[in-house]
Amino acid sequence: MIKYLGSKRVLLGPIVAAVRGLGPDVRSALDLFSGTARVGHALKKSGLFVTANDHLTYAATLAAAYVAADARVWAAPARALLAELAAIPAGPEGWFTRQVAREARYLQPHNAARVEAIREAIAARALPAPLEAIALTSLMEAADRVDSTAGVQMAYLKSWAARSHNALELRVPALLAGEGAALQLDARDAAATEADVAYLDPPYNQHSYLGNYHVWETLARWDAPETYGVANKRVECKTYKNAFNSRVRIGAALAEVIARVRAPELVVSFSDEGFLAREELEAMLGARGHVRVVAARYERYVGAKIGIYDPKGNKVGRPSHLENTEMIFIVSPERARAEAAAARCLAALGERAAGAASAAGTAGTNVQLELPLR
Repeated sequence: MIKYLGSKRVLLGPIVAAVRGLGPDVRSALDLFSGTARVGHALKKSGLFVTANDHLTYAATLAAAYVAADARVWAAPARALLAELAAIPAGPEGWFTRQVAREARYLQPHNAARVEAIREAIAARALPAPLEAIALTSLMEAADRVDSTAGVQMAYLKSWAARSHNALELRVPALLAGEGAALQLDARDAAATEADVAYLDPPYNQHSYLGNYHVWETLARWDAPETYGVANKRVECKTYKNAFNSRVRIGAALAEVIARVRAPELVVSFSDEGFLAREELEAMLGARGHVRVVAARYERYVGAKIGIYDPKGNKVGRPSHLENTEMIFIVSPERARAEAAAARCLAALGERAAGAASAAGTAGTNVQLELPLR
């Protein structure tokens, strides 16, 4: 899956353990802020019927492939289609190659031109929606493997990354057998979707996912947008306002979504880099039931290790910290179910860390796992 700021890759096991730990009667899950669909994919793999939602087009596309598409139906057609698309050579350089390889430097021109030719072919074929989502997911991931960024698209590297010289390679995404659903709605509207448990991983600070992944949004929409600045971002990034990226508005926005959720139980991820403190979140979630919290330290994204540079490439500073604490909030009307889920989550974290640390916590209290995850 694509490189992603805030990715829950290292926490998939604990999150799935928390959801499944709520009880054997949990059969469906709603992933309200699905992003790369990593969590929705993992929950589907665990046997749940998953509805994944994200209002951005690239994220909804990933969810349509990884959560909604049924491998029993679409795996064979996807293999055949991707083999055909992989044989398409680079064509004349068009608007996409100019934007991402000439005026900006996210992809090398030879790869950008192939991406452009393949994307045009996808657009021309009038594919069934699941197959189109699979093809676009494969193309996004192929481009991600040869990009020249530190993981986000607010900027690109001054010198070409070593991987950017590699040839673009389409691969069949890791599709799962079984049904699922993908939505592209505002989280407030998607919250009305009925499920046994809702998983929330909202944006939590000033970093906009539209701005950070504007190239993928353009690749998914294929709308030749007006762009601006050295980074050639979509012009709408100037006016795009998400309440979850605002220190002033995030509290009310999250409280509204939580109040609208129709699932009886919730699992919520939040980082200590976010605009809301742990105590605020516990109070907010407490209206829905008993709250238990499991937390773990983890390494920040690769860009934090590189340092801070000015537009000329001179190092002008260093990040304030290289680790964060990720909190998993578990909410249930029944205390015993919340505690059982927290215990399962904690055990999964311990397994993830190979028993590298001890945990403290007793029944009726929140639990904390203070250890680094890598």
